[in-house]
Amino acid sequence: MICVSIGRGRHRHMIAEHKHLAENGMVLVELRLDYIQGGVQLKRLLADRPTPVIVTCRRAIDGGRWEQSEESRLLLLRAAIVEGADYIDLEDDIATKVPRYGRTKRIISHHDFHKTPSDLSALHRKLSAMDADIVKIATMANHPTDSLRMLELVRGSKVPTVGICMGDIGVPTRILAGRVGAPFTYATFHGDRVLAPGQIGWRQMRDVYRYDSITSATQIYGVVADPVAHSLSPIVHNGALAAAKIDAVYLPFRVPAEQIDEFLSDASRWPLSGLSVTIPHKETILRLVAQQDDLVKAIGAVNTLAFGPSRTGVVSSISGFNTDATAAIESLDAALLDHGQTSPEEVLNVKTALVLGAGGAARALAFGLRKRGIEVTVASRTLDRGKKIAAEVGCKAVDWQARYRMPHDCVVNATPVGMHPNVDETPFDKEHLRPYMVVFDTVYNPENTLLMKEARAIGCRLVTGVDMFVRQAATQFRIWHNQAAPEGVMRDSLKRATASAKNPE
Repeated sequence: MICVSIGRGRHRHMIAEHKHLAENGMVLVELRLDYIQGGVQLKRLLADRPTPVIVTCRRAIDGGRWEQSEESRLLLLRAAIVEGADYIDLEDDIATKVPRYGRTKRIISHHDFHKTPSDLSALHRKLSAMDADIVKIATMANHPTDSLRMLELVRGSKVPTVGICMGDIGVPTRILAGRVGAPFTYATFHGDRVLAPGQIGWRQMRDVYRYDSITSATQIYGVVADPVAHSLSPIVHNGALAAAKIDAVYLPFRVPAEQIDEFLSDASRWPLSGLSVTIPHKETILRLVAQQDDLVKAIGAVNTLAFGPSRTGVVSSISGFNTDATAAIESLDAALLDHGQTSPEEVLNVKTALVLGAGGAARALAFGLRKRGIEVTVASRTLDRGKKIAAEVGCKAVDWQARYRMPHDCVVNATPVGMHPNVDETPFDKEHLRPYMVVFDTVYNPENTLLMKEARAIGCRLVTGVDMFVRQAATQFRIWHNQAAPEGVMRDSLKRATASAKNPE
C-alpha cells in the first residue's frame, strides 16, 4: 500500500489533493499539518475524508515546518486523536506524552537526517515499547548497506514496521518496503514537491515501479551509478517488464565509487538478478567480474551484469557484458541506411570518426568503430585517459582543444555534455560542423540536444542517443530474461519520459 504525503499551505488545496488521490485509487493519505499556514482546521480536514489518514505535524528538527510552540503542537495532535484520525504519527520523544484514545492507531517514529544508526534493532525495540501499533524509522542512507540493514530489519520485525532510508542512496527502501513486509510506504503527491529527501511521486511509484505488484518472489534488477537520479533506465526497463508480464522490478542504485566492492559483495542479500552499469563504474567494476564476454575483454568496460546462484552462500557469481558497442554500430548503420545508403559496403563510406570522451561509453564506441575499419580519433579533457583508450583500441588520441584541427566524417559525443538539465551546452561548436558529417550524440535526455539541433540545421545526418539507448537496453533485456525485448514499448517509454521532463505537470 502506498501512503501519499500531502503538504500544502491552504486547507482547500490539501482537501482537493486528497480527493484527487482517492479518485485515482490511493487508499491512505498523510496530512502534514505543519505545512498549513495559519490555524489548522481539523474538522474541515477530517470530515467526510475520502480515505483513512495519518495525521502528522513535524518540527523543524524532524524535517518539518512547524514554527509554533511545542505545547501547541501537542495540543493539536491530541485534538486530532479526539476528532478520530485513523492514525497519528508521534515522534519517539513525545510518544509517552500523548496517550492512546479511541480507535486512533499510533505510529511511533524516529528520524535521523544525518545517518542510519549502527544498531537499528535496539532503536526498534525502544520504539516498539512505546505502545506502538506501527513503528516508523526514517534515516539518512550514506552507504547502500544502510538500505540493506533497514530492509532486513523490517523483514524480521514482529511489530508492523515502515523502515525507510532517505536520500538517493535510500530510494530502493521506498520501493521494496512491501516486499519485506512493511504495511505501507510513503510517496509524495508530486515528484517536484518532495517532503523528505529521496521521496518519489505516487504516480511513479504506482505506474513505473508497480509497487503493489511487488512480492517476496519479485526479482530485483537495476542501474548502478553515481549520480543516478537522472537515469531513465528504470522507466524503460520497468515498462518492458510490465509489457512482458515478468515478475521483476528495476531500481536506481546510487553507489559511490569507493562503495562498489561492498555493494556487489552484498548482491545475494538484496538479492540482485542483474544490473546496468554506468558512470563511474564501467571500467573499475571489471576487477569484480569473474566471467566476461569477448566484448568486455576487448573493450575493457562493462555495462551489464548478470548474477548467478551464490556459490559461497554470500557472494553471487557475476557475469559481465558490454552492449554499448554493438548498439552504437547498429544505430549508426540504421541511420545511414535511412539516408539512402542500401548496403553495409556503402555504410562503410564513413572513413574517419572523432569520439569525444574517455569513459566506458567512449571506449566501447571507439572499439566498435575500429572494428568496422573506421579510423578513430579520441578527444578527451583528460589526455592521459584518451591515450589509454587509443593504445588499447588501436586509434589516435588528441587533447580536447585539438578536436577541431582535422575534419572527420563522423563526430560522436560520448560525454554527458548537453544532458538535462545542462541543455544549453554542446561538446562541439556549430561553426565546426559540416553538412557531410554524421553526428552521433549518445545523450538521450533530451534526445534533441543542442548538438543535434545545430547539426540538423546545417543538414548533417543524425544518430540520437535514444536509438542507441534502446538498442543496448534491449540486449540487456535478452541477456537477463532470455527473450526478445519489447523495443517499441522501450522506445515509447523513453520518449514519453524525456517529453514529460521538458513539460512537467
